[in-house]
Amino acid sequence: QVQLVESGGGLVQPGESLRLSCANSGRTFSGYAMGWFRQAPGKEREFVAAIRWGGGNTYYADSVKGRFTISRNNAKTTVYLQMNSLKPEDTAIYYCAARTSPGIILSTSRGYEYDYWGQGTQVTVSS
Repeated sequence: QVQLVESGGGLVQPGESLRLSCANSGRTFSGYAMGWFRQAPGKEREFVAAIRWGGGNTYYADSVKGRFTISRNNAKTTVYLQMNSLKPEDTAIYYCAARTSPGIILSTSRGYEYDYWGQGTQVTVSS
């Protein structure tokens, strides 16, 4: 059973940082990958970042490359998204998702390719 719970969203000013967390209810995740997606008002959900759970390889959307970092803890129960140099265009609801089996290209992840989703956490970047 995979149950994802996000935390860490909030309101920040441009240029500031936030760290999002997504926990699998304290249980070790043994699937293929976890990812972060976001959806802004009036826009489609878009891929942000993904991490291959076993090897730790990471993948990012061009819009966040160099500013965001995805990582996981050693116990493999939690995935993080460190967001630096935030911009107003980063404002969105952020969702974490889990993919249980291989067979997708993580760098071009699509939402429908993931099996489990968290409830989302709001990130607002505004002065």
